[in-house]
Amino acid sequence: MRIVIQRVSSASVTINQKKVAKIKTGLLVLVGIVNDDIQEDIDYLIRKTANLRIFNDENKVMNVSLKDIDGDAIVVSQFTLQAATKKGNRPSYIKAAKPEIAIPLYESFVTSLEKEMNKKVQTGEFGADMKVKLVNDGPVTIIIDSKNRE
Repeated sequence: MRIVIQRVSSASVTINQKKVAKIKTGLLVLVGIVNDDIQEDIDYLIRKTANLRIFNDENKVMNVSLKDIDGDAIVVSQFTLQAATKKGNRPSYIKAAKPEIAIPLYESFVTSLEKEMNKKVQTGEFGADMKVKLVNDGPVTIIIDSKNRE
């Protein structure tokens, strides 16, 4: 499982011209799932997401987490994070999990983050054509792969 975490001062998701998610200070988390992802991958990424110290403290140093600031989150499924680009110029998405595998894992990711944060997490809609707007604060963008724990 691969995620892209973006620290935002605002973010929203619109589907069919209807805003389905909107936050102010917090994280926009894009999630790409592969067939062999399991709950252990989710647990690792949830701990990282909630506790990653990427928000500024009183000294303007990135030293506090989403949990520390009681920030909000939007989680969006994005299979294109699993794109293979080694050959040619057209990305291959063969590694991305099919919906029957990805949807339950995506839902578990959202539920697990809600439990960790002790608050509702907003989402996009799996498989929908979404318009995602954000103001990346910093900019701060972190990529984490549960299979390659660097």
